[in-house]
Amino acid sequence: MDSALPPELAAEHLRPMAPIPTPLSERGALRPPVRCLLCDIYGTLLISGSGDPGNSPARHVASDALQTVLARHGVAMAPAAVAEGLRRAIDRHHAAARRRGIDFPEVDIEAIWREVVPSADAQRIRRLAIEYEMVVNPVWPMPHLTELIAFCRHNDIRLGIVSNAQFFTPCLLAWFLGAPVEQLGFDPDLIFWSYRHGVAKPSPHLFQMAAEALVAKGIAHDQTAYVGNDLRKDILPAACIGLQTVLFAGDARSLRLEAPGTTDPTTDPLNVPDLIVTDLSRLIRCLEAVK
Repeated sequence: MDSALPPELAAEHLRPMAPIPTPLSERGALRPPVRCLLCDIYGTLLISGSGDPGNSPARHVASDALQTVLARHGVAMAPAAVAEGLRRAIDRHHAAARRRGIDFPEVDIEAIWREVVPSADAQRIRRLAIEYEMVVNPVWPMPHLTELIAFCRHNDIRLGIVSNAQFFTPCLLAWFLGAPVEQLGFDPDLIFWSYRHGVAKPSPHLFQMAAEALVAKGIAHDQTAYVGNDLRKDILPAACIGLQTVLFAGDARSLRLEAPGTTDPTTDPLNVPDLIVTDLSRLIRCLEAVK
């Protein structure tokens, strides 16, 4: 399931969603040239029903839907018990990682599920994990996503990803886009999934790895724009390594404006992004102006 989402799961669980407008206004600009666009996924390229993948809380989700999923995979536990088991396992893994000096740990959700359902084999664990996630955290492509990818590909703007994610994130993107992202113009050397590295944003670690990869390709940091929906996890760490930053404020479900300094009335964290956009089509127009 690394690259293919089972069609029957997609047909059952994936439903169109529309972004909910936010009160923010578009402002700012990028500085030419922009040779690379690094992207967050959840809340930026994908509409996200609840937030970060893999550890989404099961509250506000119909328990009968979760019960159906669990029963299908032979899990004789109530949804609340499963959610609590996942939470405790994640907390244990996070605590162990912090003892090793990792500031913002990321789990491998397959390992978490193996602890909660130790009797299941690997294939069943993967199917259960992705189906559970699609119920708890439904996703759908953000409007104009395919146009953004096509624009960058046709205008020689490198595409990359720095995102909190799990194994099923590439599967979902490939389903929505019709092919793995590497075949659509995303540079494999510029893709950084949190679950593969055991560390999550807002840690600077993923961004530092991206910065090193950019240097290896001869792309300056200030020739790269990073787009994300979260000031604390996306914009501030990207700005700290010298990337240009785009705050995507296109969906009220996922826009996150909490950031260090927000309690100081003289400090407005919205001054940090170089550009604020509320639609990916607007980002295309801004990129066209600085290509």
